[in-house]
Formats: sequence, structure tokens, C-alpha cells
Amino acid sequence: MVAPLIKGLVLGLILSISVGPIIFAIIKHSINSGRRAGLSFVAGVSTSDISLVLFCNFFTGLFAAALEHKNKIALGGSVFLIGLGIYTLLFKKVSITENTNGIQEKLSWQKYVGLYLSGFFMNTLNPGVFLFWFAWTAAIVADAAAASNPANYKAIVFVTCLVFVLASDIVKVILSEKLRPKLNTKNLHLINQIAGVILIGFGVFLFYGALK
Repeated sequence: MVAPLIKGLVLGLILSISVGPIIFAIIKHSINSGRRAGLSFVAGVSTSDISLVLFCNFFTGLFAAALEHKNKIALGGSVFLIGLGIYTLLFKKVSITENTNGIQEKLSWQKYVGLYLSGFFMNTLNPGVFLFWFAWTAAIVADAAAASNPANYKAIVFVTCLVFVLASDIVKVILSEKLRPKLNTKNLHLINQIAGVILIGFGVFLFYGALK
């Protein structure tokens, strides 16, 4: 089935090139802490996307009810982004060591888990992502109704989209991580500050939109 495959690729491309706090966070974690850190964050984002797709497909009634509280969800997401941005800007410390692979931040397994959860919640609490999946799920379900096998149609679209987005995020991690050996502590600190300001900016914008 070519049509759902193309639709899934287009949908994945739209989501992967969308500029938001996720892409900046992927770059920051990959440069600061290396490939594993970036992949941990991406895994959390991907898990969030999969959860939202399943939720939209199997619990559309509950999802529609949740959208009635989209302003509250937006406020919660804005507080999360602003808080994360303030921590990154003012309190985040970069602890690095030199090794044969270049500069790398020391991370424990607890921090990898924290990065995974950060990616999951940053993506889930973003109303833009929430509404994106809701709108496209409704459109795809409508298209699938006219297909000979609606279940297969939806599966091909969503699996293609999710795999494409995950692959593009992994590429972002690899490209960002390649810059790491060329950086020093001062540059890493500057990247943290820039990322913090960006996160706060997105949070304030989201907060403003929720109050309108």
C-alpha cells in the first residue's frame, strides 16, 4: 500500500523538522554528555509519541475529553519548560573529563533514566504535540475508513511516521555528538545557558497562549 506509506513519510517529515524545545534539548544533551545521553532523551521522546498515538487510536473519547482541558495541560507544560529552563540556565553544572574520545560529561545510570523521563514528559506535556497527534489521527482514521483494510492502513501510516521521526532524531544525536570533541568547558556552559533561555522562551510563549 503506497498511499499510507507516503502519508506516513510526509507526516514524519513534518514532525521531525518542526522547530521546538525538543530539537534544542537533543542537541544540548548530545553535545554536553555524548551519544548515550542524547539517545536516552530521544528514547523518552519516542516512547511519548508511541503512547500518544496509541491513546489517540484506542481512547479517542477520553482524548476528546482531555482536549476540553487543553489550557490546563498547556499551563502544566509551560511550568515544566520554564522550570527546566531555569535549572539549565542557573543551576546546571557541567562536570567533564578528558579522554580519548574528547570531552564528555560524567553520567550515572540515574541520570540516563532522568534524561529518558525528561524527554518523555517534555514531549507529552507539549500541547502542540498533543494536538498534532489528535488532528492527524482523526484525519488518518477518516482516510482509513475508505481503505480495503482500515487497520493495516492506519498501522502503516503510524509505524512509518514513528520510525522516520526516531531515525531523524538519532541522526541529530550523531551529528551533534561529533561536535563534542571540539568543545571546551566554557563553550559547554554557554550552550547550557542558550538552551536554558530557549526553554524558558518556549515556556513563556506556551503560558501566554494558554491564558488567551
